[in-house]
Amino acid sequence: MRDLVDIGMGRTARRTYELDDISVVPSRRTRSSKDVSTAWQIDAYRFDAPILSHPTDALVSPEVAIELGTLGALGVINGEGLWARHRDVENKIDQLIDVATTDPDPRAAVRCLQELHRAPLDPELLGQAVARVREAGVTTSVRVSPQHAPELTPALLAAGVELLVVHGTIISAEHVAQTDRETGESGPPLNLKTFISDLDVPVIAGGVHDHRTALHLMRTGAAGVIVGYGSTAGSTTTGEVLGIGVPMATAIADAAAARRDYLDETGGRYVHVIADGDIHTSGDLIKAIACGADAAVLGTPLATAAQAPGRGWYWPSAAAHPDTPRGALLQVATDEDRPELAQVLRGPSDDPYGELNFVGALRRAMAKAGYCDLKEFQKVGLSARA
Repeated sequence: MRDLVDIGMGRTARRTYELDDISVVPSRRTRSSKDVSTAWQIDAYRFDAPILSHPTDALVSPEVAIELGTLGALGVINGEGLWARHRDVENKIDQLIDVATTDPDPRAAVRCLQELHRAPLDPELLGQAVARVREAGVTTSVRVSPQHAPELTPALLAAGVELLVVHGTIISAEHVAQTDRETGESGPPLNLKTFISDLDVPVIAGGVHDHRTALHLMRTGAAGVIVGYGSTAGSTTTGEVLGIGVPMATAIADAAAARRDYLDETGGRYVHVIADGDIHTSGDLIKAIACGADAAVLGTPLATAAQAPGRGWYWPSAAAHPDTPRGALLQVATDEDRPELAQVLRGPSDDPYGELNFVGALRRAMAKAGYCDLKEFQKVGLSARA
């Protein structure tokens, strides 16, 4: 039963929980961390770690996507970012970071980012970036918005994309867009159910925030559903701009319940739940899995890595929106304090605050709680702050 509280006369709200509000409760059994598997598989694609990158140019270049793949994670290229608009992306990012570093007005960097995204999308450039990842032998994944999915998908398929991510701040099974804000041109709505059924590659779609919207997306045929609206660090979706917030512990649990209902409804079709929000430390990743997520999206932790194109700066993909940016540029690491990507994911760590060795910490938490794989760990006991 949902916990409703009165917030005024005739108005109620649901009591919900963030990841910070809960803790994992170990059982009476423990096991060696060497006997624990953190492997995750979606459709035909298996990964050693349940980790995806946030699709932003601050994190993922084709080279970083390749390295993430070799480390057992999944790098997701932003199909509407700079790699799809410019041939000299490194120079454009240098220009952006220079503005962010030297101009005291944070809006100046956002204006620069918007200007860089006014360059037209070039499916050929995007295809070349995807082909570089594909040729390296790791799984290729690209994020597109519902607005541009029909336009960009043919080029992505031709380049060999293997996992398509249809991702927006909020997404529904049918995206109704009368006018494209970038071009001013009208177009037909994207019906995800029809769109997905016509593809030969699995689709991950999101974000959603509750049981009903998660179940709605699962019925489109998506292989995975993203829960949440992205990292709150650098993002202004939740409070300042749209006023829309997602209490991630509750949202993940709701989506996991939708997954169970859909499994019963279809007689066995399993849809993966992917958490995307407020995951800044290894403890956050652990609690997201414990709430029912199959995998999680990392943003700011990967932005600290030495290989990240943003050179210690992070911005969510929604920060580049042409008229309603929902994010700012945030410096999360300095040039002198940027660990290797391998250390962020797999250690070793000298950091006592959970910002390094995400996979190792997850493995150890599972072992301490007595579970040997991720699906079992989703059954772990939880406690919530009063």
